[in-house]
Amino acid sequence: MDFFDVVVIGAGAAGMMCAIEAGKRGRKVLVVDHAAAPGEKIRISGGGRCNFTNIHAAPANFISTNPRFCISALRRYTQKDFVSWVEREGIAYHEKTLGQLFCDDSAKQIIAMLTGAMRAHRVELRLRTAVDKVEKTSDGFQLTLTHGAVTCSSVVIASGGKSIPKMGATGFGYEIAQQFGLNIIETRPALVPLTFEIKTLERLKPLAGVAVDAVAACGKTKFTEAMLFTHRGLSGPAILQISSYWREGQAITVTMAPGLDLTQTLKTARGSRGKQAVVTVLAEHLPRRVAQMILEEIGAPPNVGDLSDKLIARIDEAVNAWTVKPVGSEGYRTAEVTLGGVDTDELDSKTMAA
Repeated sequence: MDFFDVVVIGAGAAGMMCAIEAGKRGRKVLVVDHAAAPGEKIRISGGGRCNFTNIHAAPANFISTNPRFCISALRRYTQKDFVSWVEREGIAYHEKTLGQLFCDDSAKQIIAMLTGAMRAHRVELRLRTAVDKVEKTSDGFQLTLTHGAVTCSSVVIASGGKSIPKMGATGFGYEIAQQFGLNIIETRPALVPLTFEIKTLERLKPLAGVAVDAVAACGKTKFTEAMLFTHRGLSGPAILQISSYWREGQAITVTMAPGLDLTQTLKTARGSRGKQAVVTVLAEHLPRRVAQMILEEIGAPPNVGDLSDKLIARIDEAVNAWTVKPVGSEGYRTAEVTLGGVDTDELDSKTMAA
């Protein structure tokens, strides 16, 4: 039976990074994964270009009931450390909005960087290998794998969450954690599109495929990014972000012309170009299809000169304080991450050990 100092379950970003660091310290390391290739979620991330880090990453950006948990990890290995590694490998990258860094070419470059480092530090990788059982022994652990058993001093669970099951995601890691007595915070899909009831969908059907820069808010939390109307509800970066804070039964409020005093804009247009169509004025600040729908629902007159103060106020509210109550989300099928999981109160923040 093979013995390893460390067995890492999961050949994703976290698992490979952990294996590399253990290998650097001279440990005998095995990484196992049931997939046919390592880094499958890396491969599809960022539209195939891998948004590999964010230059503004900080503890305050992490959603947790234990907000101090990530401080130690982020101090010991920063986004600048990873960017330096990417640059040493000669991987060209660029910054998109809000500090997001993407490969110029392909996410496969990041996978190659990680797998190359594993080889350099003699980390063994076994793919198409499922873990059937993890047992505690007197001096470590025994793992029953697809093709036999191995023993080790330490086991690292890096199997990820439940998001995107078509990529092989399961709740395996949570099952192992519970087996060893760790508390699990209820999991839910996050960074996920939100869905509407049929009545709302029918009303918004003409807007499917339309994007608008917006502020999406839920309670005191809000995000300013693009929003996309879909055939099932809302998506886009602003909605994906707010979905991590939204709960069933809550409404979200959307501002579709952030930073614009729409009331004053319409009043000025009423006085200076009264014969112009209201939709033309509104379409200077919104996609035309969105403007048309809002005006039709309000019953606004054709010309801006015929708008009353009351109608202007209603248009402003429809544009900058649109409140809608989603009925759900697209679920784990399209969620980018999983919220919840192992209770961090039961882990060492410096080592992640239970």
